[in-house]
Amino acid sequence: MKRLPLIARIVIWLFIGIGLGVICRTTQFVLPILVTATFRQLVSTFLSFVIPLIIIGLIVPGIASLGSQSKKGLLLATGLAYVSTICAGLVAFVVGVLVLPHFIQHVETLTANGSGVTPLFTLEIPPLMNVMSALIFSFILGIGLASKPKSPLLAICSDFSELMMGLIKNVMIPIVPLYIGSVFSELSYSGEIFVTLMSFFLVYLVLFLLQTGYLVILYGIAGGVKRKNPFVLLKRMLPAYLTAAGTQSSAATIPITLECAKSNGVREDICEFVIPLSATIHIAGDTMTIVLTSMALIFMNGQLPTLTQYLPFILMLGVMMIAAPGVPGGGVMSALGLLQSMLGFGALQTPLMIALHAAQDSFGTATNVVGDGAMAIFIEKLMTPVDVVPSSVQEKRCL
Repeated sequence: MKRLPLIARIVIWLFIGIGLGVICRTTQFVLPILVTATFRQLVSTFLSFVIPLIIIGLIVPGIASLGSQSKKGLLLATGLAYVSTICAGLVAFVVGVLVLPHFIQHVETLTANGSGVTPLFTLEIPPLMNVMSALIFSFILGIGLASKPKSPLLAICSDFSELMMGLIKNVMIPIVPLYIGSVFSELSYSGEIFVTLMSFFLVYLVLFLLQTGYLVILYGIAGGVKRKNPFVLLKRMLPAYLTAAGTQSSAATIPITLECAKSNGVREDICEFVIPLSATIHIAGDTMTIVLTSMALIFMNGQLPTLTQYLPFILMLGVMMIAAPGVPGGGVMSALGLLQSMLGFGALQTPLMIALHAAQDSFGTATNVVGDGAMAIFIEKLMTPVDVVPSSVQEKRCL
């Protein structure tokens, strides 16, 4: 089963969990649900412990590495990526407020933050620091190391980052399907699974339309900047969209994204600077997913998300998305700390967020990648040739 894609494993264990819950509910045999509840509690405790470490491991080298880029180009690319991410998050919030209440139903199990089943035992593992402390520490250390590219401390942080990414890839991602299966077994045992699944399906439909609308708006602006038909520009990015949807990796799609951006008439030197950088820092598609799906869970919890609650969350999420490098299959992992500390997500909402994100990871990644092509158009407009042309090329032109 390890050779199957993550989403396939999640679907398999999701149905196993649902089937187990239905059988236990029908037969009144509660022991398997006690076991799954215990497993869920242990994994949840483990996540709470490692999330601050993941934040430090991903953000510190991410911020420090940005300092080695061309200053003006980096400033423009990072600023545009942040603005795009924030706008995507705010649009997702507005759509969520207007649309989600019409079909999201209250799920009592989520309100209780459990299925009423007490785990066989619990294990407390206090985190070394809370999420906000980890964020502030990461920003301070990352900004400080950005001016010291040869610092031994940066080398240590880079090694620690590799350890954390290895932890996500080799430990956390493999147990995610089991974790989600345990949650759905409890939801199924409580009798509210089908309401939950129908709500999820409708959220996906809204999310797909939202991501498509975002790209149309983005390329409408890019078309105005480039003075070309925006739908022609968008059509030329279709190979990158399909490739990203298949690979679920912005990095693996970089060669295709480069060719598509060049076919839109963007200068080669701009493309070769902006596209690889944007593949790491421009994550608007994932931001829309996290905002909209988290709002859906809050509505299911019987609460109302507010702008006062979500504006700080979106602003911090934008920083997280720029600073943290992409981890295939684990994009939502870097946001778990914010979900818990700023939105109050608990033991059931956290794995549901992982499941919701993983199920649409292909479309989120594809949205990110196509958005990178628009970023290249904007940077080309804002930067003068001398800012991006290598010095050796400039010398040849002078000769």
